[in-house]
Amino acid sequence: MSKFSLKALALGAGLSLLPALASAATENLNPDDYVGISFWLISMALVASTAFFFLETQRVSGKWKTSLTVSGLVTLVAAVHYFYMRDIWVATGETPTVYRYIDWLITVPLLMVEFYLILAAITKVPGGVFWRLMIGTFVMLIGGYVGEADYVAAWPAFIVGMIGWAYILYEVFAGEASKINAAQAPESVQSAFKLMRLIVTFGWAIYPIGYFVGYLMGQDPSNSSAALNLIYNLADVLNKITFGVIIWAVATSETDRASAK
Repeated sequence: MSKFSLKALALGAGLSLLPALASAATENLNPDDYVGISFWLISMALVASTAFFFLETQRVSGKWKTSLTVSGLVTLVAAVHYFYMRDIWVATGETPTVYRYIDWLITVPLLMVEFYLILAAITKVPGGVFWRLMIGTFVMLIGGYVGEADYVAAWPAFIVGMIGWAYILYEVFAGEASKINAAQAPESVQSAFKLMRLIVTFGWAIYPIGYFVGYLMGQDPSNSSAALNLIYNLADVLNKITFGVIIWAVATSETDRASAK
């Protein structure tokens, strides 16, 4: 892909967000609305990250472009989502559960694909790795959603979601993906893989903790809505932006290493 095409892609991503930016001008953000402010901050950080990741695809070698592009897609989808969620919060003081899961059903599978892609950039990876990560992801998300949306009792849904998450953690810590990383990946890829799985462990732990507090402790979820939204918003800086920066770091490191040979 030419540099012109990549710049056009990044510009197009930015232009696609202009309607959301324009609509924001019609809403008033109170200076003491810290949840609303967090929506604004993460929205703009995600836009900046999207432009950065797309433009940096010019810098990396061909086998790393897909990984970096996927990082940009994650932040692009999340940015559009956050602009919309911000306006809903400012107007109503609410963030319906379904909006969070619309974001997660797109971005979380893309984040899981990154484990497969960084390994595929340096060696041949069986398709089973990809599908196991996808299965774990959708079990986790579907379990969480049906519980939060009250389609299924909260505890059984929580357990199903946790099984999906545990399945993912097994794959990246002890499963085939982990073994390929340990046996065949260069040091920089191994380091990135380890950092990514730590984010999936500790960064993602914020969400089941929020579910537990909001739905399993006998409280009305609306009473903890502001705190949970603030925590979830700040968590996405780690779980989406930092995750992408790790991909960018290993992509540029491996590109520079190959060029030096």
